Amino acid sequence: MKSDYIEKISQRLRKKLPGKLAHDKMMITPQIPFPKLNFDKKGIPASVLILLFPKKDELHFFLTKRTNTVNHHKGQIALPGGVVEKNESLKDAALRETYEEIGINKEKIQLIGSLSSFYIPVSGFEMFPFIGWAKTEPVTSIHDQEVDRIFSASIKEFMLDETQKVKKDTLRGIPVTIPYYDLGGEIVWGATSMILSEFKLILKEIL
Repeated sequence: MKSDYIEKISQRLRKKLPGKLAHDKMMITPQIPFPKLNFDKKGIPASVLILLFPKKDELHFFLTKRTNTVNHHKGQIALPGGVVEKNESLKDAALRETYEEIGINKEKIQLIGSLSSFYIPVSGFEMFPFIGWAKTEPVTSIHDQEVDRIFSASIKEFMLDETQKVKKDTLRGIPVTIPYYDLGGEIVWGATSMILSEFKLILKEIL
């Protein structure tokens, strides 16, 4: 049954993706101004991976909590991933970073497709999200000083309407409304929530 579901996701990823429509659902409002930054420019390429796997008869995916010592997105919830190295493909970067951050070897991962890329003004990265599948629940280990902890969220939990919330905050001295996902008791916002928003729209189509 799980493999059938994975095949449906893979087939859907080959078609036109929601892209900006999905990303906008998780955008902070009002948008914080970034002087001299072009929102349509190409940034430093970075790849991330949504790794699906079976756990207790449900599909799950991994998230990480970043340490407070990293250069970008301190203490935030993220997908495994990072900057693409010289002469490295986007796919290979996603697999390498997954191994370096949470200890899962690429031989255990089957890539089934990718989501829409987008530029992140606050960090200057251009994000390339991939989706992978592991037939059995992988054993994880923290290999990277950037990762504080690893946890997983179930697709069942993720698809519930009540996991999507908003909060009021202040960024750069500006009062803002921040959409986020409440997953595993953690607040998932920013670029990670934008990636997950597109994934959620796709899952809704095939459920």
